[in-house]
Amino acid sequence: MAEKLYIEALREGLREEMLRDSSVFLIGEDIGVYGGAFGVTKGLVQEFGEKRVIDTPISETAITGIGVGAALCGMRPVVEIMFSDFTTLAMEQLVNQGAKIRYMFGGKAKVPMVLRTPMGSGTGAAAQHSQSFPAVFAHFPGLKVVMPSTPYDVKGLIKAAIRDDNPVVFFEHKLLYRVKGEVPEGDYVLPLGKADIKRKGNDVTIIAGSIMVIKALEAAKELEKEGIDVEIIDPVTIKPLDMETIVKSVKKTGRVLIVEDDPKSFGWGAEVAAGIVESEAFDYLDAPVKRLAGRDIPIPYNPNLERHAVPQIEDILKGVKQILR
Repeated sequence: MAEKLYIEALREGLREEMLRDSSVFLIGEDIGVYGGAFGVTKGLVQEFGEKRVIDTPISETAITGIGVGAALCGMRPVVEIMFSDFTTLAMEQLVNQGAKIRYMFGGKAKVPMVLRTPMGSGTGAAAQHSQSFPAVFAHFPGLKVVMPSTPYDVKGLIKAAIRDDNPVVFFEHKLLYRVKGEVPEGDYVLPLGKADIKRKGNDVTIIAGSIMVIKALEAAKELEKEGIDVEIIDPVTIKPLDMETIVKSVKKTGRVLIVEDDPKSFGWGAEVAAGIVESEAFDYLDAPVKRLAGRDIPIPYNPNLERHAVPQIEDILKGVKQILR
């Protein structure tokens, strides 16, 4: 397997799906010659042309509405919203239209659309360009929500999302674009709704998503030096959520720490915690379920304040040791 950047694996997945299926097209702001705000679509307009890599004016509502309409007409659009913060402008088309249509028409209509968007802090982009919204969209019936953490995952999952007959919201943390990892050559697809065990262990289960998986893996290396054996579960898809894998791990370790990038209040970590205490895993807990998440504040511009707005490796180390007391 070749080692590739997250951004390269993502671009490769998009390209392979466009080669495989002529109904797949990309639409968004500056995704053509410019290659997208973070360079994900760089080079694709030269290969596929302006009819399949479509630059748009600045209107997230219109971009998403075009995606929904095209999907209803048999196409498989991949909509790019430049920053996840701007998905708030696409809510009407995605939530009230795209997410509802298949149900309202008794399955006779479908909306095979992907909405890709970069999320997260750590780049100094301040309060209006640094938010993480996976939990927001996971709340709405009819949507699937994915947040890959590795190059291997992002390629296999973007292909699965494009082939799915339901609207999928695909969150890419900005700090992951330059993360490297092994990626198989050729076609492979990873299932939506299946968690992945990133590291096996016996003492504590850490459930982490997106960029927090990388931080959890780093924390696990430090904890191993102290004789603490951590298991790391990446939900990968938070809607649908693979509680079976999570419950199995918690029953084994008896202790669980949930780590997310989103603000803590009403986050997806709360849903995971509720699922654990409502399941048979509750009887196996040796300590209360603990959550680490972003602070309930807008993301600050100041780098030091920004860093303290979301969990860091040292917070994970502290959290694990607290539940082992």
